[in-house]
Formats: sequence, C-alpha cells, structure tokens
Amino acid sequence: MTRRVSLFERSVSVRLAPVAVELIHGAARMLTEGGLAGDRYTGSTMLTVDLARAADRISDPPDATTALRVAVLYAGDERCRIEARRLAVDEARRVAGCDLTAPLVDVVSRARGTEVHLSLDVEARRTA
Repeated sequence: MTRRVSLFERSVSVRLAPVAVELIHGAARMLTEGGLAGDRYTGSTMLTVDLARAADRISDPPDATTALRVAVLYAGDERCRIEARRLAVDEARRVAGCDLTAPLVDVVSRARGTEVHLSLDVEARRTA
C-alpha cells in the first residue's frame, strides 16, 4: 500500500498577546538597586509578577505551567525586550540621579510556581 502525504506543513505558534506586556509590567512588584562608581552605573531591576494575584485579569489558568510559558516567551519576544530595556533604563536613571548613556541591558526571565521573575541588569555611563 502506498503511503499518502500532505503537500502542506502545518505549524502552530504561541506568543505573548500584545496586551500581555502591559499586563505583566503593570502587575509587577518592582525592586531596583544599583549605583554609580565613578562615571559607570551598574544595577538591577527585579520584577515579580504573581499570576495568581492577576487572575481576575487573565483568562489563562494562573498556574506554574502558565508562569513557565510566560517566562520562556518573554525572553524571546522583541516587544518585551524593548519595554524591559525602557523600564530598566528609566529606573537606572532614577536611582543614579543623572542621565546615562550607552546602556546595556541584560534581560533574564524565569518562573517559580505561579510567579514570573524578570531580572533586568543594567550597565551604563554617566552623561558628561
């Protein structure tokens, strides 16, 4: 018997919804620490989003599986990285008390239970 094959390859992709970035950052508890050493700023902004506390605003189950999926998708989403960079640089400028140039922002996301943890590490120079 001859095997029949489809001429089409199908794929399903999952990505964060456009409103997810706003919801994630809006529901986050934020802690920023850092400082200047000479003309260099080094610091971190940590965001913690407890999906269980945001359950009234999301239709997905606020469980560990969803948190892990959000953390994985966040790291690879250009929209998330752009917004995370903006947030981290704003916080770095606030903590440093001055304008900063050439900021480098490293974004790390992970999940722990129903929480999504975002770590935004910043290195920059003080503007002359």
